[in-house]
Amino acid sequence: MTPAALADLVRSSAVQVLAARGVDDAVLPEQVTIERPRNPEHGDYATNLALQVAKKAGLKPREFAEALAEAVAGAEGVSAAEVAGPGFLNFRLAADAQGELVRQVLAGGSAFGRGDALAGRRINLEFVSANPTGPIHLGGTRWAAVGDALGRVLAAQGAEVTREYYFNDAGAQIDRFVRSLIAAAKGEHAPEDGYAGGYISDIAAEVIKAEPGALSLPENERHETFRRIGIELMFTQIRQSLHEFGTDFDVYFHENSLHQSGAVDAAVQQLKDSGNLYLADGAWWLRSSEYGDDKDRVVLKTDGNPAYIAGDLAYFKDKRNRGFDLCIYMLGADHHGYIARLKAAAAAFGDDPGTVEVLIGQMVNLVSDGKPVRMSKRAGTVITLEDLVEAVGVDPARYELIRYSVDSTLDIDLDLLRKHSNDNPVYYVQYAHARLSSLQRSADDLGLTRTGSGADVDFGLLTLPVEGELVRTIGEFPGVTRRAAEMREPHRVARYLEELAGAYHKFYTVGRVLPQGDEEATPLTYARLALCEAVRQVLANGLSLLGVSAPERM
Repeated sequence: MTPAALADLVRSSAVQVLAARGVDDAVLPEQVTIERPRNPEHGDYATNLALQVAKKAGLKPREFAEALAEAVAGAEGVSAAEVAGPGFLNFRLAADAQGELVRQVLAGGSAFGRGDALAGRRINLEFVSANPTGPIHLGGTRWAAVGDALGRVLAAQGAEVTREYYFNDAGAQIDRFVRSLIAAAKGEHAPEDGYAGGYISDIAAEVIKAEPGALSLPENERHETFRRIGIELMFTQIRQSLHEFGTDFDVYFHENSLHQSGAVDAAVQQLKDSGNLYLADGAWWLRSSEYGDDKDRVVLKTDGNPAYIAGDLAYFKDKRNRGFDLCIYMLGADHHGYIARLKAAAAAFGDDPGTVEVLIGQMVNLVSDGKPVRMSKRAGTVITLEDLVEAVGVDPARYELIRYSVDSTLDIDLDLLRKHSNDNPVYYVQYAHARLSSLQRSADDLGLTRTGSGADVDFGLLTLPVEGELVRTIGEFPGVTRRAAEMREPHRVARYLEELAGAYHKFYTVGRVLPQGDEEATPLTYARLALCEAVRQVLANGLSLLGVSAPERM
């Protein structure tokens, strides 16, 4: 019996209990919460439903819980239902009923854990979107890992997800980048407001290699040549770095295209026509304060040129015109002001502000030997994605960046991530998968065939506490993936995998699986093999959601 099935049973029983007392079941929540007690001695699962609804129903919580316990206790698969405290209800399930979870995992395979909570949603997920003026720094690297994992989690709940990278290839930062390239090509220091680092010299050399006479061109042509080739080279490096990190995008959207296509002009005109832009002090302002922003924003400056928000307005319109019903923006720690700004932009267009979600990620720091790591080989004082991957590898870097909530500043311990020990979280999870894969190979060598869906396995034999704990932990996976998608928190999957790996490691020290010597395989052998294969499958499915490999040997 899955937690979801138990929740349905409790709710249907509650409906009956309330009906017998003449109470409308409208007092019940849409979904009953089923949790595992912190103390396993209290039972396999618990609910506080009686405490939630008793007052609304005009009943005493404990009286309602006792009636509910009586109604549930006789159900198939429930061995006991006991009331605790003021109205908590604890359940104990029969071992064979819990074993149904194992059958579901084996039958579902790589699809186990997926759901349809977001079916029908078309989501545009924009992340990283670093300025194309240098390698991706640690903040962008965090979004590369978390954004990719979030896209996988959302898709696993039925959403149609488009992963999008927004290239800010318009504006003053591009001019500074180009002037920095030209200075490097001339052998001069970078402009005071320009960009430094070895990558600038490398790109400048590539521009000269592609256009040997670039420095001899008239100023405007020279600037355009370095701009065109330099930006494309930088784009190529960024895309390649992300690909090697396991993060690819469906769409690479160029900000400059909004200006060249007239989309910015069209968006501005629409807002003028609706009265949501007004002229003051020679500039055109968005009435964003009327829609929740802390102030109005300049859209067209006094010289007639668009401010940065003009591109944001056109970009939002473009996303909605492409049919997305939810636009998620993943932005850096210094972009808190964009939350109200982007929602106000949606409202100014007459759209629902709820079509905009903004996630803010906090800073990332590297630590080695207890001290901050500051220098980068290619980007001066900025630490890049490549620096992190070179230091620890792709899997440890991705996993560590994903396993924490993006709301918190993250200090990455390079020494820990280099370790091949259980102290390293990704190794701890991957090693559990590798150990289970080795177990299956050994079973194959002994001629113990795979159990398929486990239809003929007696899971009632799995009576050890560690076996029940392992089964129940497996059963939480679908709920974890659903909550991770709904809360936009893929770190929930990582933390769950560590819990599952821990439950398996406890089982490994107690429950011998394979026969030894001249022993014959028993029904318990096959029950434990099926359980182990289910654990391996869930670990693999979870790691896949994080974009982290599930090695069969380590």
